Amino acid sequence: VFRHQLKHCEVYSDYASALGRTNPRSLAELPYLPISFFKSRQIYSNQLTDVETVFKSSGTQGDRSAHYVSDLGLYRASFEWSYRFFIGKPEEQVILALLPNYLEQGDSSLVYMVDQLIQMSRNENSQFMLNDMTNIQRIVTDAQQSGKEVVVFGVAYSLLDLCDLGIELQGVKVIETGGMKGKRKELSKEDLHLKLIKDLQLKVLYSEYGMTELLSQAYSNKYLQFQCPPWMRISIRDLYDPFTLLGDNKRGGINIIDLANVQSCSFIATED
Repeated sequence: VFRHQLKHCEVYSDYASALGRTNPRSLAELPYLPISFFKSRQIYSNQLTDVETVFKSSGTQGDRSAHYVSDLGLYRASFEWSYRFFIGKPEEQVILALLPNYLEQGDSSLVYMVDQLIQMSRNENSQFMLNDMTNIQRIVTDAQQSGKEVVVFGVAYSLLDLCDLGIELQGVKVIETGGMKGKRKELSKEDLHLKLIKDLQLKVLYSEYGMTELLSQAYSNKYLQFQCPPWMRISIRDLYDPFTLLGDNKRGGINIIDLANVQSCSFIATED
């Protein structure tokens, strides 16, 4: 994949050449493209004859990133495998989505993913919920009584809105994703999860780690440890020397290899 993108992705090729890293001998020597390039450059393979869609970030921190996708089938295959492996079978679930800011912005890869999962559930109660969330308790109760597992995807601030409404979601798989988006005061991930588990009466809270610039996602288990699909790999770089990778239990910047990004760039230096 590196050789392919070095040859066919002009932005990545220029970046690797500028660094003098066109012939890495190990994963540690791979050049990782700063994720900010997705805001200023069009990053895709020159082999593409057509772009099927362009996903854009939420834009809460300024300019929106754009990810040019030539094959939505590859994206669907990636997120469906991960969802089934880490969360469950959508056809056995009622899936509710509390993602208002993503719906308002449009062009969201997260909205596309959840919409596809809702369709896979083939259940009339599966839906996006916008401003009126007061009937979520009824939907959950009806679904559970019919033997369906309930999954709720929600941005952090919408899940906190449920807490304010006194909603209880015992037995529901709640997947937190997307942060506060400027709607509420930021909390640490640990504090956020502790509050949601307590107020929503959850046994376990899941978290999804994904972004516009990636076609793959990681999911956390009950210990807040994230797990990746086999084609996605994480490494941690030194904040003061971005070409030095750190060992275990060290804090630094997150580098990601996502082989599902085969027609854009699979080697990303995130700002997380």
